[in-house]
Formats: sequence, structure tokens, C-alpha cells
Amino acid sequence: MDILHLVDRLEELFNQSRPIPFTHNVIVDEERMLNLIDQMRVAIPEEVKKAQQILTQRDRILAQSQEEANRTLNIAREKSEQLIGRDAIVQAAQVRAEQLFSQARLDAENLRHESDDYVIGTLQRAEIELENSLSQVRNGINTLRQELQQLAAANPPEEPSQNPPVSD
Repeated sequence: MDILHLVDRLEELFNQSRPIPFTHNVIVDEERMLNLIDQMRVAIPEEVKKAQQILTQRDRILAQSQEEANRTLNIAREKSEQLIGRDAIVQAAQVRAEQLFSQARLDAENLRHESDDYVIGTLQRAEIELENSLSQVRNGINTLRQELQQLAAANPPEEPSQNPPVSD
């Protein structure tokens, strides 16, 4: 389940809670809240799985670019070997092969950097979403605790009288 959906459900739970008169406190359904927190605990590993899938995609793209670079190198080598018999053509082919090799290396490196940047950005967005969700949950817990403390302070338990009853 999407973590943002769970955060929305948590917010909805607070919005649907009954207010306590003359306070800014609400009564929250404990079972529903704990259920949402448990679902969040399950959803966070799903976000991590998504990040792992992105890393796997990046590795696949890198492998494809390396394969393409190798293919380009092999093509360049084959062409240069065909031209070995001709002196001027051989030199030109060697220069071109080096250019192709350098370009393939640059392309692979650029693709690797772009993939890394993409993965970092995605993981950072996931981290921010998780931090926001965790912050909202903590704020909700702190608010509930404060409300319970205020309620307890407003309605202290009655203490038995220390004075003995007077007899006439």
C-alpha cells in the first residue's frame, strides 16, 4: 500500500475524531490508529523494494551500455583490421577506432552518472516522503499525549478527605 495513502487515512482518522468540548483535543479510535501505524510499517519496506527495483534497472542499463560499448569496440577493431593493408587508410582507421572507443567510454560513463543521479534523486524523494510520514505520526502521538495530559490535569482524581468526621 502506498505510504502517502496511509498518511491520508491517518489524517482522515484525526479529522473524523470527536472533539472534546472546550479544548483543542479529540478522541481518536485507538484500534484504527494502531492499525494504520501497522500498515505504515508494512508499506515502508515496499518503498525500499521500489528503490531496489530502481537500482536493478540502473544495473541493467549499465550492462546494456557496456554491451553496446563492447559491440562498438568490436566493430571498430574489425574495420581497422580490414584496413591494415593500406598505410594511409590504416592510420585513419586507427584514429577513428580510438575516437569510437573514447566516445563509447564517454557515453557509458555519462549513462552511468545519469543513472546514479536518477537513483539518488528517487531515493532522496522516498526518504523525504518517509521522513514526512514519520514526522506526522510523531506529531499525532505527541498531540494525543498532550491532550491526555491536559485532560488529566483538568480532571484530577478526587482525594479522600484528611479531616475525620466531626461527631456532635
